[in-house]
Amino acid sequence: MSKLSLIVKREYLTRVRKRSFIIGTLLAPLGLLIYMLVIIGLSSYETGGKLDVAVIDEANMIHQLPDDKGIHYLQSNGKTLEQLKQEVKDGKLNGVLLVPPIPTLQKKEHTVFYYADSKLAPEKSNAIERKIADKIRDFKIDSLHINRSSLDMLETEVSIDPENISSSGEDESKYTAGVGLAIGGIMAFIMFFMVLMYGQMVMRSVMEEKTNRIVEVMMSSVRPFDLMLGKIIGAGAVGLTQVIAWVILSTAVTFILPMILHVDPAQMQSSMPQGPGAIDPEQAQGDALRIFAELGRQNWPVIVSAFVIFFLGGYFIYASMFAAIGSAMGDDMGEGQSLTLPVTIPIILAFYITAFVGVRNPDSGLMVFASMFPLFSPIVMPFRMAFNPPWWQVGISLILVVISAYFFVWLAGRIYRVGILLYGKKVTLKEIGKWMFYN
Repeated sequence: MSKLSLIVKREYLTRVRKRSFIIGTLLAPLGLLIYMLVIIGLSSYETGGKLDVAVIDEANMIHQLPDDKGIHYLQSNGKTLEQLKQEVKDGKLNGVLLVPPIPTLQKKEHTVFYYADSKLAPEKSNAIERKIADKIRDFKIDSLHINRSSLDMLETEVSIDPENISSSGEDESKYTAGVGLAIGGIMAFIMFFMVLMYGQMVMRSVMEEKTNRIVEVMMSSVRPFDLMLGKIIGAGAVGLTQVIAWVILSTAVTFILPMILHVDPAQMQSSMPQGPGAIDPEQAQGDALRIFAELGRQNWPVIVSAFVIFFLGGYFIYASMFAAIGSAMGDDMGEGQSLTLPVTIPIILAFYITAFVGVRNPDSGLMVFASMFPLFSPIVMPFRMAFNPPWWQVGISLILVVISAYFFVWLAGRIYRVGILLYGKKVTLKEIGKWMFYN
């Protein structure tokens, strides 16, 4: 077995067997489960309790309001405002809602008054406003003698269906842009997160061995370049193992969660809001089928293959730079922040370009440049891949990122061989630049 493979094996097994790795790998899906339970619990929590509210309809516009958001609406039954206020003071009611008449049908703003000693929760206040607004709208429609069916015909939704001019191209649908945006955004986020996290893992590993003086023993029997490359590959394998474990356990969590909560699909559908503006289950199902069809139209072999190459290229570029920085850093992490800043800035900048420019126009000049530049392309080009960029741009970007990965690993090796045995000295970026040219 070669020395490089021994280093990779040692780096991998040492980290995988650590208690922190095992606990972190197992706790992440458990944290996801707890997070989902908390979100579901908070979304179903009824804020403010149940309220009994008497309604005084001075203009005879409202009639009976249906209960909603924990609010039970009661008619005044001829009682005056002062009498109802007294019932609030006696604890028989929680509040009184006074709806004055509208002076003219052309008036677009209308104020209603809520009398209570306790403050009205924002959720319940919004619910009351929506209910009253709907009732006033119905009152105006009846007063103007407008045909409701004719009024409904005025509502029109417009969607763009892209059509290719070339007969050889496959027509796109209105879901193409949204699906591409989702796929590209997910790939860009995964790339940003994994490259940054596992690159810093390599840096911490180098720093630990340098601080513990273990590297001095290892350097007696292995070249510095092989030691650095072994740590990069080993840390990458550790990260890949953790991601695979997270995917498997998280998938299991998503299947277990409905059984824990005893979710009934029919009950969920019956609890959905009804009336105007509500989600049509048939339309939602049709949209879901069209989205899945659009996902099936994607060229997944090309997207996945390019994603893997870009990930490996980006990982080797940044992990090698982090390894070089780790070899130059001392015991004080605070002193080394200035060294890591030039490495993290391109990663963050590439993510910002994708988030703020790519979502608006994936084929803009800045996005094309960023998808070619090797320090940006591992994050930017996978995002553009979902929008079918020209093949020559993808090819050039792949070639540049592979060449850059080889170059940065070689360059980091020259820095690593000097910095790994340097102790007791605060290193600057200028001095690291000189190490590249040492014989």
